[in-house]
Amino acid sequence: MSAHGNETSRRIVAIGPDRRGFLKGMVGAGAFLLGVRAGVIAAPRPSDGPGDAAAAFAPNVWLAIEADDRVRIVAHRSEMGTGIRTVLPLVVADELGCSREKVEIVQAIGDEKYGSQDTDGSRSIRRFYEPMRAAGATAALMLRRAAAARWKVPVGETHTADHAVVHGATGKRLGFGALAADAAKLPVPDATELTFKKPADRRFIGADAPIDDARGIVTGAAKFGGDIRRPGMLFAMIVRPPALGQAVKTVDDKATRALKGVVDVVRVPGFSGAHAFQPLGGVAVLARDTWSALQGRRLLQVTWGESPHSALDDAALAERLVKIVEKPGAVLRERGDTPKALKSADTRIAATYRTARLAHAPMEPPVATAEWKDGACTVWAPTQNPQAARDEVARMCAVDKAAVTVEVTLLGGGFGRKSKADFASEAAWLARHAKAPVQVVWTREDDIAHSYFHAPAAVHLEAGLDQKKRPVAWLQRSAFPTITSTFNPAAKAPSPMEMGLGFTDVPWAVPNLRAEGGEVEHHSRIGWYRAVCNIWHAFAVHGFADELAHAAGADPLAFLRDLIGPKRLVDPTTEGCTYPNYGEPLAKYPIDTGRLRRVLDRAAEDIGWGRKTPAGTGLGIAVHRSFLTYVAAACEVQVSQQGKVSIPRFVIAADCGLAVNPDRVRAQMEGSVVFGVSLALHSAASHKAGRIEQSNFHDYRIARITDAPRRIDVRLVGDGENLPTGVGEPGVPPIAPALANGIFAATGKRVRELPLSRADLSWS
Repeated sequence: MSAHGNETSRRIVAIGPDRRGFLKGMVGAGAFLLGVRAGVIAAPRPSDGPGDAAAAFAPNVWLAIEADDRVRIVAHRSEMGTGIRTVLPLVVADELGCSREKVEIVQAIGDEKYGSQDTDGSRSIRRFYEPMRAAGATAALMLRRAAAARWKVPVGETHTADHAVVHGATGKRLGFGALAADAAKLPVPDATELTFKKPADRRFIGADAPIDDARGIVTGAAKFGGDIRRPGMLFAMIVRPPALGQAVKTVDDKATRALKGVVDVVRVPGFSGAHAFQPLGGVAVLARDTWSALQGRRLLQVTWGESPHSALDDAALAERLVKIVEKPGAVLRERGDTPKALKSADTRIAATYRTARLAHAPMEPPVATAEWKDGACTVWAPTQNPQAARDEVARMCAVDKAAVTVEVTLLGGGFGRKSKADFASEAAWLARHAKAPVQVVWTREDDIAHSYFHAPAAVHLEAGLDQKKRPVAWLQRSAFPTITSTFNPAAKAPSPMEMGLGFTDVPWAVPNLRAEGGEVEHHSRIGWYRAVCNIWHAFAVHGFADELAHAAGADPLAFLRDLIGPKRLVDPTTEGCTYPNYGEPLAKYPIDTGRLRRVLDRAAEDIGWGRKTPAGTGLGIAVHRSFLTYVAAACEVQVSQQGKVSIPRFVIAADCGLAVNPDRVRAQMEGSVVFGVSLALHSAASHKAGRIEQSNFHDYRIARITDAPRRIDVRLVGDGENLPTGVGEPGVPPIAPALANGIFAATGKRVRELPLSRADLSWS
């Protein structure tokens, strides 16, 4: 039973080596198969597998209805705790009119025919909600037409419900399976012919539903990356270069090779050019079990060559970032004449905020298994991006990607790290070398030392207040090593995409506003991290807003509401911003300050804003739009006189448009609070002489249960009339600034650097 008392017996198709064959020929005798691509109905073409050629609509296969009434729906996104493997198929099932107990979910292999499979950027629902609805509605219409022809009645008199087509006037029913063969022979309707269920008629969309993998996860039956076993499989652990770009100079492997259980020691080639998703290289120990591989690796004696990245020092980089942002940079958005307004302002305030480098540190470190047969490779991996994994395996092993199949297991967390396919190609390359299946295992220490790090950053802000203490000018300047260096080693300037993450899209109603960016060299791998640049931008922008409120002698909530201004739609493109809306059209997903103020007011109301608090206790608040979703965070913070922080309560008010599965939305927001508290209080990775200084959770701190808020309340504010937007990431950005603002309210100490544990928070 779920927490809401809804029991489900939906079957899940297990991960298996024959998945590719199944997906190539989902249609058996008399089955009906449908494909949709990005909202466009695909034309019929011969099936890639057995069965009636006219029954398959390829190349983008989403669902199949079998003659025995089973409905199989393809989940093409990766499951890492968000529930997306359940939610997207439920959208199809709702429009189709399915009974849940007759639905099976099939995890897709990596293949371009499914459109983007990269499960990041909080895009799964917003990009595929409409195509999945179209898939279900198309199948429903074709089944209704098949039934109407058999009954000789108008199709308008029919509807689907409980896995059958129903004739409203007579109550006649025909199950989906009985109509599958007839429906498969019909032409695919045009998108303009589709009708969709009204909200009152939906069974699954907008209703709480447990994730389908929950029972397997709880009982241990679910298959994660490390659970894969193949006959004759070897296990590999790799010594990777301490600093980015170092190559193996010498190897002494005598002691390793003498160890019982060790099979081989192999040099793994490093990357060339842009590191992208290529393996770092190093020396691999192949063994018959993980313990032997680990012990053998410890016995290796490896020396390394030089690298231009060997001098990376994060302490020095932090100082350099501050110097960069305290000088003018490239203007990325301009409203009015900000420099002039600052000079003439009655009061001028400036502050610089800093954030540390972060590692993803998911509960499950990277792991992948590969097997070669007859020149073809199958890889099993907990990857967020199976298409990129397929491409990288093909590149590294110099084979056509048609020879590579990537099977997606469940992910024990990802946060962006597992969008990169280096661990999958390591396994494939070693399996071909060993002529046996190989599982590459990363330890926690490997993962932290060789992450695609979230870059450190500095943000400088200046504001001018008039005589009435109202803001008349706002200047902000951001600098950080850019993620585009992943694909272009020469890149120094921040990309428009990065600056559009909570920076050039700020919705403030200030007459003079300027956003600038600075250039920084990179010396480590940089990768997408949950909420990406919104983390440092939200921390700085909303921390500074709180500073201005106190400087103006105003209530922070009232000041923030004035900064947001009246209800309106904001278009940053008219002021020079070139990436304002996460790649989506503003006409479809406008920046609506009314929605922003609504979540702010709800969070403030629920936390009891304005109430008196005891000494050492404060209330903090922040509101931020990211991934098209509006989220306000309000917290109650207690700080002991010795500086220990505890959090009695966090309130999250979120407007994500239509909440397709409210239970999952609440769970993601709750997780975002803990994630945000973790990076705000403790998390920091640092390089010295090119090497990461942290190794495990004892020195790369994440939130313990004693750090987590004692209570988290999530309020879903959306009215369901707007399209669904992102959920996985937008709960994170406002957490750190709300917490820092609460600490100031409790202690009078303004903290402008993350993690907050670096500051002395004691008070008297």
